[in-house]
Amino acid sequence: MANTTDVTGRHYPDSGQNTDPPYLHPDYKSTIKKSPQRPLVALEHSVTELSGPAFEAGEAGENDLTVQGDAMPLGERIDIQGRILDEEGNAYAGALVEMWQANASGKYRHINDGREAPLDENFIGAGRCVTDAEGWYSFRSIRPGPYPVPGGWWRPAHLHFSVTGPSVVTRLITQMYFPGDPLLEDDPIFHSIADDAAREALIGKFDLTLGEPSVSLGYRFDMVLRGQAAG
Repeated sequence: MANTTDVTGRHYPDSGQNTDPPYLHPDYKSTIKKSPQRPLVALEHSVTELSGPAFEAGEAGENDLTVQGDAMPLGERIDIQGRILDEEGNAYAGALVEMWQANASGKYRHINDGREAPLDENFIGAGRCVTDAEGWYSFRSIRPGPYPVPGGWWRPAHLHFSVTGPSVVTRLITQMYFPGDPLLEDDPIFHSIADDAAREALIGKFDLTLGEPSVSLGYRFDMVLRGQAAG
């Protein structure tokens, strides 16, 4: 059987089932109104959609989220590193990797986040970089805080990632969770993926060697892009 990837873009042996989460997952109540009720219609892509800007490493060097203000933002400093690979383990160079997140109190700098939690004036919560010739990306940031969700549950701490390839339609969006987080057990978004290996692939790997001694803790998070051999 071919190796496959899940919605996270992470790589794991084929389990013989579709590991992407369903559009409709009733435990995650937002999907009830947002999931399509009719079969999807495939649209032919135009030249504009199939082409786009090409990036080189260093062109989007906004990957340190701790220097976005006049002072150090509040919270635990973290370093996240990983590689963007294809399903055969080949490096994907020149991919635009964007990351966004809540601050240490679990609040996003966004007009729709009306929760009563403090904003950090020194933290925007978004950055980007371009993978190098070996597919590596890296970010320095602050560990995000969890936040309550209507319905009585809490979202675990997580980072959002977007990986854009050679065109606007070659885009992967995923999330990274943190190891050992007890809130994962009750998160319906995390559990919308039925396959155990696929869920595990969403969790970054703690790695002290990736952090800076006495400054930050490190996490490894690789993303593998779906390709022709995917099941």
